[in-house]
Amino acid sequence: MALARGSCWVGLGTLRGSHLQNHRKKIPHESHHLSLSGRPSRTHIVGLMPRLALTITAGWTSCSPLRQLSCCHGTIFYGGGISRRTLATSINVPQNLTEKIVQKYSVGLPKGKYVRAGDFVTIKPQHCMTHDNSWPVAMKFHGLGATKVHDDRQVVLTLDHDVQNKSPKNLEKYANIEKFAHQHGIDFYPAGRGIGHQILVEEGYAFPGTLTVASDSHSNMYGGVGCLGTPMVRTDAAAIWATGQTWWQIPPVAKVELRGRLPSGVSGKDVIVALCGVFNKDDVLNHAIEFVGDAIPDLTVDDRLTIANMTTEWGALSGLFPVDEVLINWLRSRVLRLPQPHPRVSSDRVEEVAALLQAGDPALSASKDAVYAKHLVLDLSTLSPYVSGPNSVKVMSSLTDLVKQDIAIQKAYLVSCTNSRLSDIQAAAEVIKGHKVAPGVEFYIAAASSNVQADAEVDGAWNALLEAGARPLPAGCGPCIGLGIGLLQDGEVGISATNRNFKGRMGSRDALAYLASPAVVAASAVLGRIGSPAEVDGGTVSESLQLVSEELAVGSNSHASKSDVAPTQVLDGFPELIEGELVFCDADNINTDGIYPGKYTYQDDVPREKMAEVCMENYDASFGSKTYAGDVLVSGFNFGTGSSREQAATCILARDIRLVVAGSFGNIFFRNSINNALLTLELPALISLLRLKFKDSGSELTRRTGLFIKWDVPNARIQVREGAEPDARVVLEQNVGDLGPNLQDIIIQGGLEDWVKNEISTSA
Repeated sequence: MALARGSCWVGLGTLRGSHLQNHRKKIPHESHHLSLSGRPSRTHIVGLMPRLALTITAGWTSCSPLRQLSCCHGTIFYGGGISRRTLATSINVPQNLTEKIVQKYSVGLPKGKYVRAGDFVTIKPQHCMTHDNSWPVAMKFHGLGATKVHDDRQVVLTLDHDVQNKSPKNLEKYANIEKFAHQHGIDFYPAGRGIGHQILVEEGYAFPGTLTVASDSHSNMYGGVGCLGTPMVRTDAAAIWATGQTWWQIPPVAKVELRGRLPSGVSGKDVIVALCGVFNKDDVLNHAIEFVGDAIPDLTVDDRLTIANMTTEWGALSGLFPVDEVLINWLRSRVLRLPQPHPRVSSDRVEEVAALLQAGDPALSASKDAVYAKHLVLDLSTLSPYVSGPNSVKVMSSLTDLVKQDIAIQKAYLVSCTNSRLSDIQAAAEVIKGHKVAPGVEFYIAAASSNVQADAEVDGAWNALLEAGARPLPAGCGPCIGLGIGLLQDGEVGISATNRNFKGRMGSRDALAYLASPAVVAASAVLGRIGSPAEVDGGTVSESLQLVSEELAVGSNSHASKSDVAPTQVLDGFPELIEGELVFCDADNINTDGIYPGKYTYQDDVPREKMAEVCMENYDASFGSKTYAGDVLVSGFNFGTGSSREQAATCILARDIRLVVAGSFGNIFFRNSINNALLTLELPALISLLRLKFKDSGSELTRRTGLFIKWDVPNARIQVREGAEPDARVVLEQNVGDLGPNLQDIIIQGGLEDWVKNEISTSA
């Protein structure tokens, strides 16, 4: 380290994937410039839209207005003195409905700040649900040093996934979860009461205009009742239990316009199967979706819940329907169905929403000039019954075409939170009444909740299915998640009204799984092959219509201009300007096993040096020899897809690589990255630029590009230049999301868990 003359105090900060360690050393007074030899760890903090996470390895002095750290591969500039800048936007900023709800549930926003897509915010959701994973979350909660749930009215525990499992081990886990709930006064729903998502809708935890999260990917379903629902990982859930809050980056928001009226015999399941099949190029990956259009008033709430539920399979992080008279009338029916007074679904609360809707309250709808990342259109009047698969939601066929193929089935399923509500059971019963399940076919049914089953029994639909030969299962997830009896065996074909047909999910990897509406599933169970309800009574399947869909251009992004926006507040010790060299791994769908080999995942004693050594080795064995500490890793789309292993993030940190840039990320990897203080950035334009630049340069799995990225944190803007020099030619420049001080604090603490521990110790 080369130091100039004079003396002052300097703090040297290092981050090793856990926490920022401050050390005070006396150095020469005029040392405004620290030159580090070798290949040091460097700070890389990059803002983005729509994805960003970060980690700090920093050095700073407290003796100059502008401080700079120069490294062999990059330069970091730090603002002098105390940086307390106010982040604000102009007062009449248009917002879409997603942004408006997030605005309401964000905490610590500077005065006058209007949130927008791309911004990192701290959220305090109305409710947070966990299910069978509640005990692992509780263990993490205790590991954080927490002894008391921050808000016992915020947390909901349900048991729904493995409810058929009566083994001592599972029963002990369930007992531990129930005991924890009683100790902390938390609302608890035992095994057999139903699927957690259905319970949250039935019991009003998911309520119009609110934000509710769950440690489960199908939290999107809450959007069917106008509630912004989105998934969280277990660390987030533990943080919410302990502090009432966690972080979220507002995704880009896609407007999905539904036009026309559904033909007879076509359901909400057909709508979402069509959307997944037509727009099947990751069109809405990691987006929030807002459904609009003249078709919506004709969609029942059950249809909306089905569509919102499967926006998860479409790749989205939420699927939000508007609040309208159809929803208000459904809520009024819930008031009559539930015992009163009810803590969440009461006449007063429902009529308050109805009055706001009648008055045209702007909080219930997007602003006229709201900004959207894309605009997709589907004409529902052109839909026919569709079937998804086999073994992929991106593969869609018309029922007409599959009937012609005479595909025999061995199992059929009417289960899950997607399509096991009363109207679904009634639709299946209407088809099957007076008939029997075909020989050689097993037809399994499970209501979405015990309340749904009770209603279906009163209605007679449940008994109609049983009389036809259907096999009942307890209200819960069961076969949908591959648990319990009735799973697909080698060589079998199954058709299901569930949400996922990934290979091996419902049983054997050598089986074929199709998805369809409850009516088509019931018809297929009777016919012994994939077939139409019309065929059950001797009719013929109708010819499919010509589906009409399109993607429309979106208007100019009014969020793009930051000329009227005050700089983002930057906390002391947090860098303002950072740059680093890009190293390009040109591949899409690099999964977590490619990043961190699975054989090490369940070894708890792997040293940091070994993690660094094996990082990315399953992708490129030469990765370690081509990359240096402080490089910026760049890859294609859907980086980090696959398992939930946190080591996929921490092994990158172990190599002292602090920033990963990609066209898009797997959502669990993205959340694990920030929770472990690894910076991620989605820049699709950069991926296109790099692929064009090197298209004639030959194949190279890991390539040093000579390009440098810089992030201006206060002004939320990035640049990519053809070299490290300040006057190097700029090849890409764009605005990015704001990185608020709350998230900066999480990063300074070294990740979410250490932030929670600090919050607990501070409030003790």
